[in-house]
Amino acid sequence: MHGSVALAAAIGRGTRVEASRSAGLVVDTPLTRSRPPYGGMLPVERVVREMYRERSVEPSVKLSITSDLPTGAGLGSSASTMVAAVSAVSRLEGWNLDGNSVAETSMLGERLVHGKPSGVDVAASVFGGVLQFRVGAEPWQVPLERPVKFLVVYSGRRRNTGRLVSKVSSMKGLYPSLFAKLCESATLVTELATSRLVEGRLEELGKIMTYNHAVLAMVGASNEQLDRLVDLCLQSGCLGAKLTGAGGGGSVLALAPRGEEMAVIDRISKRGFEAFVTDIPAGGVRVWTNE
Repeated sequence: MHGSVALAAAIGRGTRVEASRSAGLVVDTPLTRSRPPYGGMLPVERVVREMYRERSVEPSVKLSITSDLPTGAGLGSSASTMVAAVSAVSRLEGWNLDGNSVAETSMLGERLVHGKPSGVDVAASVFGGVLQFRVGAEPWQVPLERPVKFLVVYSGRRRNTGRLVSKVSSMKGLYPSLFAKLCESATLVTELATSRLVEGRLEELGKIMTYNHAVLAMVGASNEQLDRLVDLCLQSGCLGAKLTGAGGGGSVLALAPRGEEMAVIDRISKRGFEAFVTDIPAGGVRVWTNE
């Protein structure tokens, strides 16, 4: 982010956390079932323990976590998990945290996972919709009257956000003036992309996305596999495509002509890549009680 404004959106996949009473703190996920007993606490466990410690209460809760987001895919899986867990515990205990408080608490876990995350994934998970986001400022909801379908294409390669953030920051150290101007340009690109999205000018939005990918590749956020995947999306009929998240692996976000999404996905899937369609805007975190 580095001071620039980003455009982000919640997608139609996420994480479900069920909180129930238990003797002590129990976290049930595929990760906890597969790790050895000496494997240490997961970040979500540490966040939940901190929530209880701040209130001088011993935890007596079981969290059952399931997700249809692949980890390390640049789709905000860790943020989705933190937000869902914090929200579920808050409802179970009657603490009634508001959205900003859920986001602030969830960031404790995101820092454990990613080092110095921007917070954009947490904001999208909490508030949903389409957001303009700048570090240190309140996210702004972009009014989108007509839903837009995007394609998410998973590269099959996990990425490490912390390492990618560090890699991009190294360019800032080498070429500070160039990097500063690129950040200023990124804000302008975000404003252009936002207006095209709101107005439904998808061909222009696609071109902006592809240009943005090229800039991100220049600063070190992409790699050969992601560049090839963007090229495949364009070959398959997409109007534009770009890497998601911090890059370096993960996924590509692509925009197909209206009504041709499934045909494009079929072409991409035949090349061995997992892809799905998501509508934006999608909702943020929801909490309910099963009596």
